[in-house]
Amino acid sequence: MFSVPAGWERSVSSQIPVKMDAISAVLLLAVFLLVALEVRVQRSKAYRAGKKYPGPRAFPVLGNAHNLLFNDQQRTFQLPRTWAKRYGDTYRILVRGLLNLNAIQAKDVEPLLSSPKLIDKGVIYTLLHIFLGIGLLNSTGPKWQHRRRILTPAFHFNILPSFLLTFQEESRRLIAQLGQFADKGTPVALQPVATKFTLNTICETAMGVKLDSMTMANEYRSRIEGIGTMLLQRLMNPWLFEEFTYKLSGLQAKFIKLLQPVHAFTRSIIQQRRELFHQNVRNLGDFSEENIYTNIKQRYAMLDTLLAAEAKEQIDEDGIREEVDTFMFEGHDTTSAAIIFTLLLIAHSPEVQQRLYEELQEVAAQRTDPDEEFTQRDYSELKYMDLVLKESLRLYPPVPFISRNISEDTWFGDRLVPKDTLFNVHIFDLHRDPAVFPEPERFDPDRFLPENVERRSPYAYVPFSAGPRNCIGQRFAILELKTVLAAILRHFRVLPVTTREEIVFVADLILRTRDPIMVKFEHRLEPDSS
Repeated sequence: MFSVPAGWERSVSSQIPVKMDAISAVLLLAVFLLVALEVRVQRSKAYRAGKKYPGPRAFPVLGNAHNLLFNDQQRTFQLPRTWAKRYGDTYRILVRGLLNLNAIQAKDVEPLLSSPKLIDKGVIYTLLHIFLGIGLLNSTGPKWQHRRRILTPAFHFNILPSFLLTFQEESRRLIAQLGQFADKGTPVALQPVATKFTLNTICETAMGVKLDSMTMANEYRSRIEGIGTMLLQRLMNPWLFEEFTYKLSGLQAKFIKLLQPVHAFTRSIIQQRRELFHQNVRNLGDFSEENIYTNIKQRYAMLDTLLAAEAKEQIDEDGIREEVDTFMFEGHDTTSAAIIFTLLLIAHSPEVQQRLYEELQEVAAQRTDPDEEFTQRDYSELKYMDLVLKESLRLYPPVPFISRNISEDTWFGDRLVPKDTLFNVHIFDLHRDPAVFPEPERFDPDRFLPENVERRSPYAYVPFSAGPRNCIGQRFAILELKTVLAAILRHFRVLPVTTREEIVFVADLILRTRDPIMVKFEHRLEPDSS
């Protein structure tokens, strides 16, 4: 048996009160600080403003953190849908003492998006800085205005025919790929084929290179996908928002390792294009969208506009890289999602699909050579396709959510929204407002007939955002969608496999489903040239 040293019990017992007193003091201090924090929150402008909006119960100190933590992607997507149905109006949540407002009706979306002052992006966009820097997507103030002025000519109406050649070339390659599936009669998972098409397209139109001709094409695609996955991982875990915790987790180092070859690839392309640009452009001072074809011998790329700005000392190399990476990030996943959901919808609507095919035949019949490629004007004649695409983007907006930081106290109707409020627009729910779109889940392209459009607010439908910060590339995107959809429908019938009822959405920066969306393609009896 072990013997207890003399005096040990007395020594221990004398230390217990000291330890207990220290613990009690720490606990009392913690309680005092939490109470002080809660008092401060309840006295804040944000708290008082939030009381004027409905929302889920907020607990002291925690606010609504308990609603947001420990959710998977499926529940994270579904939670705002539940709140939208429950409250039917702009609702609030409180996170870390900050007021978050969530707009689902045009009456609150309009004053937010139309304001020339409320253009600051929400805090969520800071997570993109490590990848995209601070470019057109996530900059604000004078820098955003400067970049917008530089880039606007790259999307001018007169530039679109140059992009159209690339859209048609990549569409022909896609048709050949889909033809192999049609020959076998096997279902096609749309996401891989649509994403390959859009990534190839944006790579050539943005940077002037054919991705498949590059030795690292597959690695680049893989890394772009991996970057998206890691950005989502950080988005889903609020404790990773802070740079300190993100670095401490080891994920930042992993992300940078994934990112470095992508940035190196972009820089190498910029350098190659810069050399060509300076060989071919005769007069940098006169560079504009009007003379772009006479000054540049190779096919135009958006990068050329940035290189012209660089030559005029309006942007540096890091700025060019920011914008090129932004083109790549914004220009492929969004369009891919639009292609996928449009094909899903028309697969389940054979009468709509037939009307689209007949419209294509009518436009082709008006040409001297019906097998000749469509022109930009031909695509503009596809009025029914316009309706179908708009309704597809209503039901399934590729960007289901945008966020702004309120930069100054602002009145929204009779309610004051204080500075530093995070104001979110849930486009997915806005487009399902039953007062504006009766039977909102029904696919009905006629909703966008002129007589129906004029009866509703232009801010009830914002797939490309709206106001000063609307999507600069929306005409580019619509022409790309029309080109690929026309090519597919002139060659194939699209048959359903996945039903709309089977779809389970998951949270992401882009509208995504948990499971692949599948369709079948069936050769038309007399296939046309696209």
